[in-house]
Parts: sequence; structure tokens; C-alpha cells
Amino acid sequence: MATGPEASTSRAGALTGAAALALRRPANWIQLAKFCAVGASGYAVNLAVYATLLHFGVFYLLAAVGSFLAAVTNNYAWNRLWTFRRQRGHPLFQGFRFLVVSVVALAANLAFLSILVAVGVPKLPAQAVAIALVTPWNFVANKLWSFRRRRAG
Repeated sequence: MATGPEASTSRAGALTGAAALALRRPANWIQLAKFCAVGASGYAVNLAVYATLLHFGVFYLLAAVGSFLAAVTNNYAWNRLWTFRRQRGHPLFQGFRFLVVSVVALAANLAFLSILVAVGVPKLPAQAVAIALVTPWNFVANKLWSFRRRRAG
């Protein structure tokens, strides 16, 4: 087994080739469009809950956690039933993986949100931007891990 720069170059080449192949598959683009549609509904749920919680005086970071819980429930249900329906595995295992990916996204969201608010961006637009910034992570991690295709064995 090669180690060092040659191995890194070989792995990078393999990843680049796999990514290029994935980009040529129309099914991946359709799946991305479905994921974005689900994400848009989750985005609306998140911002509506966030705005409501802010209205009632909830601290903005706590409001972000509450809105995350509502949106992640929405997104898991729709992604499992629609976006990745052909890749369904056991709901508890997929749900756990989806939650792990979502918690990482929440941590990144809270970091972005805190930074944006600290530099003067109003809380609601800051949350809208923070959500958009973590979306690529969500898609890639959920496609490749949470809802990955099971291999026939």
C-alpha cells in the first residue's frame, strides 16, 4: 500500500473521478433538486419558528435551537419519504445518522449566526444566511452517509 504524496495524489484523483461521474448522473441532479425543495420547506419552517420565538422574547441562540428542532423533523420526514425513498434503510439508523449530520450543521449554524449578529447583521437575516451556509454540508453528508444506498451482500 502506497503512503506519502503518491497515495494522497492517487486518493485525490479517485475522489475527483468519482465526483465527475456523480455530476454526470441526471438522477443525482434530480435528487439534489428534491433535497433543495425539502430544504426550502425546512428553511421556511425554521425561519417562521425562529421569528415567532424571537417575537416572544426568546434569546436568539435558544430560538435557533428551537427552530432547528422543528425544521429537522420536517426535513427528515420529507427526505426519507421523497428525496431518498429508494435508499431507505432502517428508520432508527437513518434517523440517528440524519440527527448527527443535523447537529453538526446546527453547531456550524450557531457559529455563523453568532458571528453575523456580532458584526451587526439583524437576527432574522443572519439566521437566513447561516442556514444557507450549512446547506451544502447537509446535502453531501446526508446523501453519502445518512441515506446512502445499501450494498447488496
